[in-house]
Amino acid sequence: MTDIKKHYIEPESLPELFPTHKHEPAFWEVLGRTVATFGFLEEILGKAIFALTATKPYSEEDIQAAYEAWYKKLEKALTDQLSYLTKSYDKSLREHPQSTITNIDELIEQLKEAAKIRNVICHGSWRTPDDSGASIPHFVNFEKMIFDTPIDKDFLLQVQKHVSDLICTVINTVTQMGFQFPGSSGPGKPI
Repeated sequence: MTDIKKHYIEPESLPELFPTHKHEPAFWEVLGRTVATFGFLEEILGKAIFALTATKPYSEEDIQAAYEAWYKKLEKALTDQLSYLTKSYDKSLREHPQSTITNIDELIEQLKEAAKIRNVICHGSWRTPDDSGASIPHFVNFEKMIFDTPIDKDFLLQVQKHVSDLICTVINTVTQMGFQFPGSSGPGKPI
């Protein structure tokens, strides 16, 4: 049997804030704000699902079955992640007879694309940045596609702004029907 020399990492010898020490603090701030914006989008989608399913009219014979199924829908709206919330929101919006949105396919496609980049940003392992401050996060999706786009602060700021705009659009799909968005003190009929 060969002698194997064992080696150990000494945590006290690592750089402060390892393994995030190679990026500038401003990068991490923008990344954190972008991640937080995605979290808020998920909350807003859950509230929109609640609003759309709570205000959908039902016939007398369908109301009991709809009510019994509603709890499960609301539970999933609290626990699902962006891609599943998008599917539920899409269905709820299309089934609501008072929906006034005309570009639903475009909105849903934007939400699906946002879910893809959300997964990279939230679950990627951030590699050492290049000289311009960009790095390619290590991320492979379920289809084994490798993410290979360098991301810097400007990229993250653009994503954050786009997701913020999506949040406003989702809220508008409820308020344009005359309802107050759940959890807000905005105009419209409270739900």
